[in-house]
Amino acid sequence: MGQEYCLTKSDLNPTAETQPETPTWLIAVRAAEAKQATNIKVLDLTDITAFADYFVICTGANSKQVQAISDEVGLQLKHKARELPNGLEGYNQSEWVLADYGDLLVHIFSAKARDYYDLERLWRTGKNVEIPPE
Repeated sequence: MGQEYCLTKSDLNPTAETQPETPTWLIAVRAAEAKQATNIKVLDLTDITAFADYFVICTGANSKQVQAISDEVGLQLKHKARELPNGLEGYNQSEWVLADYGDLLVHIFSAKARDYYDLERLWRTGKNVEIPPE
């Protein structure tokens, strides 16, 4: 009988040979774009904080779209960068979904929550990253 094998997060860590050429923040941006997220911003926080290098911030039009964006970001990061989130918060409420990928934090907001929390203002010392055209 063959032994059952359970895939764990450590099995997904890329090695030097499998390291993706596309940065994880760009994979997340492309996934959000695929689900029609609006007002997508990327902040580079490498010189500002130790807990994350990049924030991807975007907006969904309603709770179903917020969840769809979150799902697509998760799928694309899993398949293209072999990354699983360390944590996912706010998915059921869908006002502000936070996906923690270690050096990358993905914030998916409803329009109302994005205006209220205004992360771009709170982290204004971060550098805006130019998102390259596809």
